[in-house]
Amino acid sequence: MKALVTGAAGFIGSHLSERLLKDGWTVVGVDCFDTFYDPRIKRANIAGSLSHSAFRLIEADIRDKTAMERAVEPDTDVIVHLAARAGVRPSIAEPALYTDVNINGTVVLLEIARQRGVPKFVFASSSSVYGNNRKVPFSEDDNVDFPISPYAATKKAGELICHTYHHLHGMAINCLRFFTVYGPRQRPDLAIHKFARLIEEGKPIPVYGDGSMMRDFTYIEDILNGVVAAMDRCTAYQIYNLGESQPISVSDLIAELEHALGKKAVRQYLPVQPGDVDRTYADIAKARTHFAYKPSTDIRTGLARFVAWLRGERNAR
Repeated sequence: MKALVTGAAGFIGSHLSERLLKDGWTVVGVDCFDTFYDPRIKRANIAGSLSHSAFRLIEADIRDKTAMERAVEPDTDVIVHLAARAGVRPSIAEPALYTDVNINGTVVLLEIARQRGVPKFVFASSSSVYGNNRKVPFSEDDNVDFPISPYAATKKAGELICHTYHHLHGMAINCLRFFTVYGPRQRPDLAIHKFARLIEEGKPIPVYGDGSMMRDFTYIEDILNGVVAAMDRCTAYQIYNLGESQPISVSDLIAELEHALGKKAVRQYLPVQPGDVDRTYADIAKARTHFAYKPSTDIRTGLARFVAWLRGERNAR
């Protein structure tokens, strides 16, 4: 079996590539190593896969049609499209860039998948599409017509264009709404990584609002189990939530990080940032029913593993 994984050097993509290689897949990875965060981190992420004979890396932008035509080989069984311009807050500053990469790049891949007859297409969406929905937990049937950031809007648009390709061309497509994924290799700008690093250094951590915002933090291994299961069961057009379904407040997260690190945090309270949602909370009944998705890593266990990785990284320098 052969998979094309876009964003293969990123946090989720590098873990997924390794998981598929371990399971006997041939993997073609695509990544442009942009400078949203230090490309050296991404190269370290992908190092393990590069040493595997069944892995091939293509350094290219997903908007580059010629490069993507080379990447999507005739015997490709599934495209897992993880690549995107990431981040809610940065998207407010650069909405045109986010629209170009996240929407146009997705169309490029869908069109090539259609032309090549790729049997399955898995699209990485986001819990941000739910905006500030008041009904919890968030269900795939909820109205998501009110995103509050350009990033969220591009992910909703990606789901819509995926549905269009399914409707017009009969393509089998699963859209996966990820809920605040964390674990080893998490992007350095995201809360758990950023907070842990600052607490280790004895520096203040920025808390936007009063710390009551809720997030459904989901450990990377649980996400990978969901992605692999969705790849296997991709037969039509479906949207699935992949979360832990156990949201906690930012204040409680900080307390758990203090426990994992054995250090106290210095909190710096700041105004709520535009684009930040009040809470995320996944209803995972559909994924549980369709492909036995069952997250099993509680926040304390996941944070302990993350801290062990973070300290191992520091000691290796």
